[in-house]
Amino acid sequence: MVKVKICGITNLGDALIAAEFGADALGFVFFKGSPRYIPPDEAGKIILDLPPFITTVGVFVDEKPEEVVRIMKHAAIDVAQFHGHEPPEACSIGRSVIKAIRIKELTDLDTLKSYHVSAFLLDTYTPESFGGTGQIFNWEIAVDAKQFGKIVLAGGLNPDNIEKALRWVRPYAVDVSSGVEEEKGKKDHRKLKLFIERAKSVL
Repeated sequence: MVKVKICGITNLGDALIAAEFGADALGFVFFKGSPRYIPPDEAGKIILDLPPFITTVGVFVDEKPEEVVRIMKHAAIDVAQFHGHEPPEACSIGRSVIKAIRIKELTDLDTLKSYHVSAFLLDTYTPESFGGTGQIFNWEIAVDAKQFGKIVLAGGLNPDNIEKALRWVRPYAVDVSSGVEEEKGKKDHRKLKLFIERAKSVL
């Protein structure tokens, strides 16, 4: 069964309801340029109140590796997700790492060959944003990417297209943020429930 990560968590209510609905992982954005940014102290307080067996993911953009490790330890983050232009050596921090690759065309997959990480998150390329755009890319490219390792599919996913995406790509996991939002940084609980239910229904 596919793993479901709900990203852009900014408050305890959204975190708890996502966990209740069956999310496997929750993402906390530590990039100050994001409208979904959350200070590490606040993320740490939310994480203390989570039920067991929920994986916590910290999203970083071009942050120094030592600062990533410090924040992860401080906020009790399990997995680092690098969403910027981090070179392969910056991803070797002795912990589980997801490297996000923004996809524009098939040749973008050449980048994956240089990285030795736990999984790759494939998101839509836009010049003005590092993620959370709600735009879809060519899922055939995601199918090709599976040869390089575990794939986390992101980019434009929502309750209406998640089943089609899963049947097409068959990724290790899916990641959603804007597709289940009421507004930036605040989840729509009805969409959240539908997304997780529909994702988990695809065998």
